Amino acid sequence: MTVTSRDVAQLAGVSQPTVSRALRDDQRVSEATKDRVRKAAERLGYVPSDVGRALSSGRTRRIGLLLTDLENQFYPHIIAPAHDQLETHGYQLMLHTEVADTDTVAERLISNGLDGVILATSTIDSVVPLRLRDRGLPFVYFNRTSSGVQADSAVVDPVRGMEEAAEALFSQGHRRIAAILGPANTSTAINREMALRDALDHYGISIPGRYVHRGPFDTATGQAGTEQLLALPEPPTAIVCGNDVVAFGALNAARSAGARVPDDISIIGFDNLPTASWPIIELTTISYDLNAMARKAAELLIERIETPGRDIEEASFPSRLVQRHTLGPAAS
Repeated sequence: MTVTSRDVAQLAGVSQPTVSRALRDDQRVSEATKDRVRKAAERLGYVPSDVGRALSSGRTRRIGLLLTDLENQFYPHIIAPAHDQLETHGYQLMLHTEVADTDTVAERLISNGLDGVILATSTIDSVVPLRLRDRGLPFVYFNRTSSGVQADSAVVDPVRGMEEAAEALFSQGHRRIAAILGPANTSTAINREMALRDALDHYGISIPGRYVHRGPFDTATGQAGTEQLLALPEPPTAIVCGNDVVAFGALNAARSAGARVPDDISIIGFDNLPTASWPIIELTTISYDLNAMARKAAELLIERIETPGRDIEEASFPSRLVQRHTLGPAAS
């Protein structure tokens, strides 16, 4: 015979709705009652039905994480902390991918019965946030934001990290500094470029157009940009990359061209991915608490789902420079 929540309620001496709330870790139920209900459920071998919970509460307790670039080494590092934070509150993380940011993506997210969505690859001109807002599906921005719709967000503030990078570059004698930046329609590329230019301007250094390369946040962009920069009659002595993945491509290109890092060219990344600290790479990069940022995005979304009328929160995480092997004195 199938054990029901009614059986658990009878054994625990509570009402059936209290059983549902206790097993969802609802804050309205005391810890003593939650403990009594959990012990009763364990004793009876009761397993809550996701379908039943969805029907009774109107929620599936499923959260989507939208990614459009599974090959990018950045995104796997946010899945575990977001999953763990959501699981603590009784939510499941579901990965959703799409090759393009279109109306189709938004409709697919809406039709999948999600309680909310973490948007991790938004562009500033994306229609997805607009469609989700119009359909009443809660969402939160992670890392990138869109200019069209205000929403909760967990992002990195690049200013301090870029200031420290500019100070380190200047003190090492670098004056010809290049930048390999991300796509112009992403908030991360825009904010990091602005922070870098402002920081270098403090030392009277500008980045001329011939020293700027733009493209997707991938190794191919770093490879192509560095090849072009090293082929210039007067190549830069340092390259600041939009993220670590781009910097990995830059390191590959420098190695292929026979340029020594950091003797001939210094390279700086952004994100401080675990790979950046490997002894074979030792990338100087700008760091922030990526795990905490992913957990915060999940937390903000849960709060938005459970308290729809709360004020919008923009969580900003500070950055700092981590100096390793790829930054050295400017080549003479």
